[in-house]
Amino acid sequence: MLRPDTFALTALLALMTALGPLSTDMYLPSLPAIGLSLGADMAQVQLTLSAFLLGFAVGQVFYGPFSDKYGRKPLLLGGLCLFIIASLLCMIAPSIDLLIAARFLQAVGAAGPIVLARAVVRDLYEGPKAARELALMGTIMGLVPAAAPIMGGYVQRFLGWPAHFAIAAACGIFGGIVITRKLPETVKVRNRAPISALGILRGFAALTANRGFVAYLAMMALAYGGLFAYISGSSFVLQGIYRLSEVAFGLAFAIGVIGYIGGTLTAQRLVPRVGIDRTIAVGVACLAAGGLAMLAFVLLGSGHPAEVVVPMMLYLFGVGLVMPQAMAGALMPFPDRAGSASSFCGFVQMLGGALIGAAVGHFLGASALPLPVAIAATGICALLVFLFSGPARRASVPVRS
Repeated sequence: MLRPDTFALTALLALMTALGPLSTDMYLPSLPAIGLSLGADMAQVQLTLSAFLLGFAVGQVFYGPFSDKYGRKPLLLGGLCLFIIASLLCMIAPSIDLLIAARFLQAVGAAGPIVLARAVVRDLYEGPKAARELALMGTIMGLVPAAAPIMGGYVQRFLGWPAHFAIAAACGIFGGIVITRKLPETVKVRNRAPISALGILRGFAALTANRGFVAYLAMMALAYGGLFAYISGSSFVLQGIYRLSEVAFGLAFAIGVIGYIGGTLTAQRLVPRVGIDRTIAVGVACLAAGGLAMLAFVLLGSGHPAEVVVPMMLYLFGVGLVMPQAMAGALMPFPDRAGSASSFCGFVQMLGGALIGAAVGHFLGASALPLPVAIAATGICALLVFLFSGPARRASVPVRS
């Protein structure tokens, strides 16, 4: 079995959380082709992304509370089974409506690994150490969105869009085998209270009574909202407006993701020295600066894709600094409810991203402007939340249920 403080365990947890990005980023170069193949317009194809995020949000409501009671490992394996089946359904979907439905189910399955990986970190680590572990996981996970669009461009060119989902299913099968053989159960004291829908809602409501938790959650959700706006709209903007090919789009997307990897690497060095909040301060400044720079460049209208890609690198650098640390800060007050807290964080994060992504898809047309407007808005709001939530974050201390 894998032990704490080993790279092997960190890599496994990172790969678990990477199933979600793999399921979105790899098929981004195929979105225009999916529309042509299934006779769907831009808004309908974008719903395959928003449906995935909505499924992610719904799935995360349940995995955490049930894993607090029954353990992390059984819920992980159940989620992976659903992910594999739904991926195969996506592969054979004959219409856009069925693809949207299968993507929703795929996301419900993929929600388990990301929720439970974070809960495992909280089971094993405390405070800044948990933040550093999440940042290291983010660095490893960042390789997936960097490489996936490039690989996806070649998959689309030579195999077609259904092959993306065959690859996702294969990754799920591999992950299930490794978890079955190598991952220990990390829940030390299980929640003995009966689980009901009302009980889950009451538990979530209790989490929001901690204002520090709400502040960290808001910053994390806003950072992810800008990221998903880019995921949702970048293929239509860079391929449709700036005329990049599938492979060139994959390369452009990967260049942006370098910023995220740089942010997570920087966070690993900053957190032990300056703490969670000062690391987040640098991150939210980058979010706002990147969003505003993209908006300014698009308004000036040079017509070059760099006006979108380069500012997004700065925004994603901020995401790498903010999200792992904000997650650690949000989970810190709840050592005995890490699963529930992780679930609620994921639900809010994914629901917000789905709404922002759907809005971007709805307003995108002949202009790229809706994309930088959404990214600038989320960056500025994240900065404002940080500036006005200092007392709440300082008062956030571990509590027991």
